[in-house]
Amino acid sequence: MTLFRRLLGDALRAERIKRGLTLREVSAEARVSLGYISEIERGQKEASSELLASLCNALDVALSDLLRTVSAAAAVEERALEVPAIAPAASALVAPAA
Repeated sequence: MTLFRRLLGDALRAERIKRGLTLREVSAEARVSLGYISEIERGQKEASSELLASLCNALDVALSDLLRTVSAAAAVEERALEVPAIAPAASALVAPAA
């Protein structure tokens, strides 16, 4: 099962690292506790829409861009979890000899 909060946390962490920011810097800019941001990045806490907006602002990333990234990651995971249809064995297709 794909957890949205884990994928969101991964995307937030990737954006933070890409910009060379520390948790402390994002925490100060977003006015959110460092520990809470860390829990969000690790997928342990759900981010409210207000908190997410604050984090996106601190990371200088559009919410829509972040959500597109999360959506793409979810699609990849969903495809990986799909069970391929199992074809019947060749012997099952052969009519029994009379």
